[in-house]
Amino acid sequence: MSSYPDIHQEKILILDFGSQYTQLIARRLRETGVYCEILPYDLKEERAREYSPMGIILSGGPESVTESNAGSKTGSETLAAPEYVFELGVPVLGICYGMQTMAKQLGGEVEGSDKSEFGYARVEVISDSALISELRDGVITNPYLDVWMSHGDKVVKAPPGFSVIGRSDNTDIAAMADEKRRFYGLQFHPEVNHTLQGAGLLDRFIKVVCGCQALWTPSNIVDDIITQVREQVGTSKVILGLSGGVDSSVLAALLARAIGDQLTCVFVDNGLLRRDESAQVNAMMGLGTENTFALNMITVAAEDKFLTRLAGVTDPEEKRKVIGNTFIDIFDEEASRIQGADFLAQGTIYPDVIESAGHKDGKAHVIKSHHNVGGLPDYMKLKLVEPLRELFKDEVRKIGLELGLTREMVFRHPFPGPGLGVRILGEVKKEYADLLRRADHIFLEELRAAGLYDKVSQAFAVFLPVRSVGVVGDARRYEYVIALRAVETIDFMTARWAHLPYDFLETVSGRIINEIEGISRVTYDISSKPPATIEWE
Repeated sequence: MSSYPDIHQEKILILDFGSQYTQLIARRLRETGVYCEILPYDLKEERAREYSPMGIILSGGPESVTESNAGSKTGSETLAAPEYVFELGVPVLGICYGMQTMAKQLGGEVEGSDKSEFGYARVEVISDSALISELRDGVITNPYLDVWMSHGDKVVKAPPGFSVIGRSDNTDIAAMADEKRRFYGLQFHPEVNHTLQGAGLLDRFIKVVCGCQALWTPSNIVDDIITQVREQVGTSKVILGLSGGVDSSVLAALLARAIGDQLTCVFVDNGLLRRDESAQVNAMMGLGTENTFALNMITVAAEDKFLTRLAGVTDPEEKRKVIGNTFIDIFDEEASRIQGADFLAQGTIYPDVIESAGHKDGKAHVIKSHHNVGGLPDYMKLKLVEPLRELFKDEVRKIGLELGLTREMVFRHPFPGPGLGVRILGEVKKEYADLLRRADHIFLEELRAAGLYDKVSQAFAVFLPVRSVGVVGDARRYEYVIALRAVETIDFMTARWAHLPYDFLETVSGRIINEIEGISRVTYDISSKPPATIEWE
């Protein structure tokens, strides 16, 4: 019998209506120690009952329930919560659009507002409830919540059985509750940091209202993954592509703990890596020293193979597929040399799955395909093992620390699976990769020297295959352009461009142009995600 709890037994279902904040809801719930999944708003009843949630959250969304038949029980339009949501007998929390469709579906009224409400607002708590009790800045006598609003429509009549528990200057029904059925609606967004009591509010919903325990902890996650891997793999051997990135490094440590010498790590030098990557990976994983992981490691020199296959390929999606397929071919070849190698381990994480619309219930548009999402080619005999597939990036880092990896490794900036191949715009050439590698090294070196490396979430250089006129000394230079990119983010689903000091950027630019022959200009990317993605391709 297992000595640790089933961390998936208590879970929350998040039905997504398309809000830019939906990922944040999931992150906040995970942070409180409860497992949750994001599934589409029109999830089939059979799938929902199979999931067996202890509570349901209806996310916000960009649509309006006042248009056509949206939100009605009989209308043909979508973007309404399925009727079973209100019949399962579990607590339901509607956020923004989720509150509006809940109100309309249960007999209330929603109208377009003469004045949209976006940004900071104060919500006056006019009636206590299980959801809001003791959350008013921690002072029961304070009747206000500091919140973040983002809505045009508003509920003007609460459904039968609901009482109004909060109002703002622009919204008479900013929060409502049906305590008997445990249904709650919030016009504001508790998942964003700007709602000061938001984390506490969500914590009360899942722990007090839904009755969940805090079982989703790093130590429990590690125990669960190890057990699942052992059950899936048995006595078979596993191949892992170790890139040196956070995900693959944590996965290597996990698998080493789970199956020991059944694991063989394959480090592929594809010519698209950062400077001195091979040596750094060996050093960080403690190879050649007394360490707790004792990894079996194979290094494959494959620069020529990758660059040959990438010749003439300019489309970003095609480049990712070429690189991913080449990795697969190499792993397949290496696996054929290892008797009993039946599995290929991949460091797929939850954001990869979401961006690739890879969830079996997903309806999201493909933003960009990830080379490690979508299964393996039919000709491969290897089966996939993806222990990190349920985790966000910060959760991966937490279990890395739990496993004993160094902070330097765990908080290393992410590096894409296709490597520099998606940081070189257009066709990939050795000349371009060599220039980019040097520029990227200078950027990261200066970030560390200035104490800025750990203050940004990800930073890197991008090679632009366009030429720009410059002057070095008295000579005219007509060479390539490098773009610098640095972002700040919590979950990598949204990100803000990092406001690095001008004098720092000037130092980096000067070094790149003066030290690298072939570069004449440096630019800085000030795009946030969304609308841009973090990587350029």
